[in-house]
Amino acid sequence: MPVVSVPYAFNEEELYVDLRSIIGHSLFLKCEGFNFAGSIKLKAATEMVEAAERDGVLTPESILVESSSGNLGVALSMIAASKGYRFLCVTDSRGNLSTRLMMEALGSQVHVIADHEANGGFLGARIEYIRALCASDDRYVWLSQYTNPSNWKAHYRKTAPEIARQFPQLDVLFVGAGTTGTLMGCARYFREWHRPVRIIAVDSAGSVSFGGPPGRRMIPGLGMSMRPPLLDESYVDEVIYIEEADTIRTCHRLARRGFLFGGSTGTVVSGATDWLARHDARELTAVAIGPDLGERYLDTIYQTNWLQDLYGEDVLDSDEVTAGSWAASPAPPPRWGRQLDPADRQPQWQPAPSAPGS
Repeated sequence: MPVVSVPYAFNEEELYVDLRSIIGHSLFLKCEGFNFAGSIKLKAATEMVEAAERDGVLTPESILVESSSGNLGVALSMIAASKGYRFLCVTDSRGNLSTRLMMEALGSQVHVIADHEANGGFLGARIEYIRALCASDDRYVWLSQYTNPSNWKAHYRKTAPEIARQFPQLDVLFVGAGTTGTLMGCARYFREWHRPVRIIAVDSAGSVSFGGPPGRRMIPGLGMSMRPPLLDESYVDEVIYIEEADTIRTCHRLARRGFLFGGSTGTVVSGATDWLARHDARELTAVAIGPDLGERYLDTIYQTNWLQDLYGEDVLDSDEVTAGSWAASPAPPPRWGRQLDPADRQPQWQPAPSAPGS
């Protein structure tokens, strides 16, 4: 049995859900939420903190600071509490209340950016706040998940090899795109593997990460209001964009079968279902990475008033939400998406017009 003395030492690596009976296609969902931080962000958080310690950046007097919409903030709060660091999470008003309370329970300070930037987003304002803090006091150490190579290296060293061990004949991998750390780490690993693996990035409609048009995004997790500095599109075969209403319906379909997942997982599963429905996937081995569980979304995605206020009363008024309905009917096509051409390539860190989001 596992016995640990620090919370970041435990992470379930080998749990998959076979979604065939729910979505009507063969898809294995890698569940990354079964650790003390509750999400895949524990891997990146641990890797970034340990790298900063090795480099001598973190000292007992340091104050960790990071921009996060939620899950990374919880992971860093847990690690900071365990290691004795102070931690300040800079988030925005879209974040789940339960997530903020969890960070504070772990002893962290949370600063909420409430006002939109001129372009309508939050991320730029969060980053500017952190830069001002670091300039004012050299005790602040910003890990910068958006630019830190340890973000993607965590998944190159851990997540991708875990999948490879269980699925040596893997054909297609679906990965959600936020900072693109998980996406880039897995894509780089499988580019070097013994067989070709098709890498499908799943992004939220309204995200500008891959050049899509900006739009409102209210579910924290996936998507960016700036182009991710870690992103190298040469490793990505295709991008699928999922509307938030489809994310919500997917989460509720899974919940009707007893699987309570978070918004990021719902988006990835929705994108994977769309893709599998449009391809002859009978002989393919397909895996999707599910970053989070659903408890932190009980007051948003799983709360009727919140849903109806933002998406209308009929957002769940569909027979497709009933248990098992996916297997009986084809999935709708994605709202928009594209295959990536090898000519689309250099990552850039530059602001882009955007709706609220990060």
